[in-house]
Amino acid sequence: MTRLLTSSDLLAVLDPEASLAALREGFRHAGAPTLAGQRVRTDLPFPGTATALIPGLLPGIDAYTVKVNAKFPGARPALRGVICLHSGRDGELLALLDSATVTAWRTGLAAALGTHVLAVPDPAGEAVLGIVGAGAQAEIMVRGLRSLRGFRELVVHDTDPERATRFAARHHGRVLGSAADITAVADVVLLSTWSRTPLLYLADSRPGQHFTTLGADEPGKQELSADLLASALLVVDDREQAAAMGALAAAGLPATAADATLGELLGGTHPGRTADTSRSVYAPVGLPWQDLALAWAAYRHAERLSVGTRIDLLA
Repeated sequence: MTRLLTSSDLLAVLDPEASLAALREGFRHAGAPTLAGQRVRTDLPFPGTATALIPGLLPGIDAYTVKVNAKFPGARPALRGVICLHSGRDGELLALLDSATVTAWRTGLAAALGTHVLAVPDPAGEAVLGIVGAGAQAEIMVRGLRSLRGFRELVVHDTDPERATRFAARHHGRVLGSAADITAVADVVLLSTWSRTPLLYLADSRPGQHFTTLGADEPGKQELSADLLASALLVVDDREQAAAMGALAAAGLPATAADATLGELLGGTHPGRTADTSRSVYAPVGLPWQDLALAWAAYRHAERLSVGTRIDLLA
């Protein structure tokens, strides 16, 4: 039997703190599998792209994931797809999960974790948080980051003024007119857009700021300029992937331009930020094991609570 988990089912069983813990452990141990994850992407004869992430693997989990997504910028939601959770023992299809929900959660929470690790420590919560792109991933980023540290104020910009206004109302923030306006007042800046040209340059930034860029997750997309990336402590989730289709590729930088991976920081093999005056950037692409980390947790919780619909695809 296969458990079908819709978006509302997943929201009923996913927990931000437990998901953050699963991702933190995943970053520490994701290098252990002998089989590397792959990200396959293709353009389509339609106004969108198709992406597959295979296989999602983690030590200690006797299962794997295969994710298939469609990305259509003009659609709402822009990302639609399915995650297949298979047993590692016999290949049984344990669950089919809504990919948009899992992807938003794992991407947003992993970004929150990287942001917290890299940004200047702020135990008093006096920093200003800036959001550029008020979509689903920004929602989860803010939720996850606020569970890790406090902020004095939130400011937001989106190319859709109404969406920015709604986001600001939900998060008790205020709307600003451009990405540069956000950077002028924010200490931590989270970007999650469809931009294909840099939104921010080194001249827009100041020492001590942190930037997390989620928009550069496939070829041709770029949010931060090469000079800003080169001036910062630059951390990615995977060097080769970032150089093939992420922020490094967009800026024409090699894999060696990344100073560290988030796994190296969490594992203690890289010190991370060493001065409050340094700029820092977290520029992930998104990795298959992250899908497994959240899909496995959601599936086990759904099994315990009998959430979702059970179907027999072999009938």
